[in-house]
Amino acid sequence: MHKLKFLVLIAVLIFSVKINGQEIKAKVSVNASRIPSTVEKKVFQTLQTSLTNFINNRKWTTDVFQSNEKIECNFVLTLTQQLETNVYQASLTVQAARPVFNSSYLSPLVNYQDNDVTFRYIEFQPMEFNETNLQGNDPTASNLTAVFAYYVYMILGFDYDSFSARGGDTYFQKAQNIVNNAPEGRGISGWKPFDGTRNRYWLMENMNNSRYSLIHDAFYSYYRNGMDKMYDDANAARRGILECLTKIDNVNTEVPNTMIVQFFFQGKADEIIKVFSKGNPTDKSRASELLQKLDVSNSARYKQELK
Repeated sequence: MHKLKFLVLIAVLIFSVKINGQEIKAKVSVNASRIPSTVEKKVFQTLQTSLTNFINNRKWTTDVFQSNEKIECNFVLTLTQQLETNVYQASLTVQAARPVFNSSYLSPLVNYQDNDVTFRYIEFQPMEFNETNLQGNDPTASNLTAVFAYYVYMILGFDYDSFSARGGDTYFQKAQNIVNNAPEGRGISGWKPFDGTRNRYWLMENMNNSRYSLIHDAFYSYYRNGMDKMYDDANAARRGILECLTKIDNVNTEVPNTMIVQFFFQGKADEIIKVFSKGNPTDKSRASELLQKLDVSNSARYKQELK
């Protein structure tokens, strides 16, 4: 009887750990090299630890993730200047990768730099985040967790979109809720349409606007119909990626210069070139034509390497 109770207890504990397993496996780095030496640098190590725990220990979805299913991310917060005591201007580099089926390869999912992060931080202050009250008692302090939570939800949206058709809608909507209720205060920017043409608002808007619905299909085509088939049927994988590029081209033709088109290609040039470099002449030529038009910053590379 005691043995049975013990086994039941172990099963409950294992099940509890499983259902509470978090979704994100993030590495957070805080670079404070530009901040004057008069500021105690230990503060930024504490900040780094607090942000890491905030992302990795929080439950962001209702789904169960096994350890090998966690989304691998990198967040690099580079402090560019101290605006006043305990208030900083920073850029945030966000990277996330997605495993490719039947391989150990991780395909780039997100590779983006946000240059509009302003926040207040006092050592050991709690990383508070309330989706229904993002202003908090101090909007400048709340802005830090709002920005990180926003990118976590966007990463989840892209990841879910890459595994199932329109699978990320729930998380893009959560990102929209953050944008709609974002902290407001002196120096805080990136949340409004008038803050620029490439910011958190526009990335969220593109992913929630039905006018760009083909972008969701493009993510699915690139990963499930493309990269996930690469090791079993490379030709089928290339066709899937060409399908993705065609969908993005349709969006770009209807509404030129949208943020999401540029966002999609960041960090993918090496991967795409490698995929098509061994393709047949027809696929290679079509890919090169589309890529030179869509990913302008790498057009010379595509023209040269996909001859």
